[in-house]
Amino acid sequence: MRASCQCGKLSASVADRTDAATVLCHCSDCRKRSGSPFGAMAYFPRDAVSVEGEAREFTRPSDNGFTFTTGFCPDCGSTVYGLASRMPQIMGLTLGTLEEGAQLAPTRSVYEQGRFDWVQVPGGIPRHQQGRGS
Repeated sequence: MRASCQCGKLSASVADRTDAATVLCHCSDCRKRSGSPFGAMAYFPRDAVSVEGEAREFTRPSDNGFTFTTGFCPDCGSTVYGLASRMPQIMGLTLGTLEEGAQLAPTRSVYEQGRFDWVQVPGGIPRHQQGRGS
């Protein structure tokens, strides 16, 4: 699988998607990061993901005392990846930048306390008012 920014200067690839966990996040930080009603990332084992090109990173605190870092293209601004310090063994790739993103259905929805009322989450997946521990 391959992810890339709008201008193509930053990309990421993953050889095997069998371990993917696709998460919809409705927190205000993910909404601001994505410019959308929610953020969507597919998480893979970090050692299975390779990033190519120059990235600029932004790190913010999370509500559980850890940090979340997003990697974006310094030219076009597209966010391509995310890193949660709480789970350093995984790396998220933004679903909209993945060429095969439509094939990765959500497996979990988090921070639904911030979900826009008109957003419909697919049935049958775990839903959490805050993080997945809530």
